Amino acid sequence: MENITKPDRRTEKRITGDMAEDAVAKYMQNRGYRLVARNYTVHNVGELDLVFEKGGEIYVTEVRSRRNTGPYPISSETVDFKKRKKLMRTTRYFLSNRGYDNRNVVFLIGSVTHDRNGIIQNVEILPF
Repeated sequence: MENITKPDRRTEKRITGDMAEDAVAKYMQNRGYRLVARNYTVHNVGELDLVFEKGGEIYVTEVRSRRNTGPYPISSETVDFKKRKKLMRTTRYFLSNRGYDNRNVVFLIGSVTHDRNGIIQNVEILPF
């Protein structure tokens, strides 16, 4: 039987976003954090990009990626009040569904910069 590879139908933006998530996941795992969920979605509520566990605490990480040129705000500035509220609502579902009800939760931003070809230049983890 012939092995047929399906074409990658992701947009360029989605591919860059996936690479940014991969970079943040690797960064955090190299520092002892255990990835417990990726792209956890609750219909009509929201999505959590990456969720880690370390030392009994849960780390919800919103990944933001920006090109390292141009007049764009830094990645962390794009997580506004509305987005934070959505993340908190989705986190409540996640904690309840995964049995993490009594865990301390830390919210982080995984700020990734890349060049115009999508090659990762820097990964920075910021609290919010």
